[in-house]
Amino acid sequence: MASFLQSFLNPKKNWFAAQHMKSLSTRLRKYGLRYDDLYDPYYDLDVKEALNRLPKEVVDARHARLKRAIDLSMKHEYLPDDLQAMQTPFRGYLQDMLALVKRERAEREALGGLPLYQRSIP
Repeated sequence: MASFLQSFLNPKKNWFAAQHMKSLSTRLRKYGLRYDDLYDPYYDLDVKEALNRLPKEVVDARHARLKRAIDLSMKHEYLPDDLQAMQTPFRGYLQDMLALVKRERAEREALGGLPLYQRSIP
């Protein structure tokens, strides 16, 4: 069942997945974003921890892309076409660190340890 699902979601094997990836790429290029920029650190504490572990330059570049996208959205504009062509929306920078953080959290829970971070609602 898992292999069927993997092949169904693989853009190289499924035409619909490829079309979805193409339209998502187009929308991200319009604002100069990367797919990993869409992860919200306030929603998932693992993302917040992964962002804290990344180098400062990578996090600063993420913040600059998000600010630029918000500015373009508020002005109802898109990036110029020459800059859109330079964008790499599926070049990941967060996935490896996020996978490491999730593995560490799962290992900590399996061993019965306390989590390093907890959500607190003010």
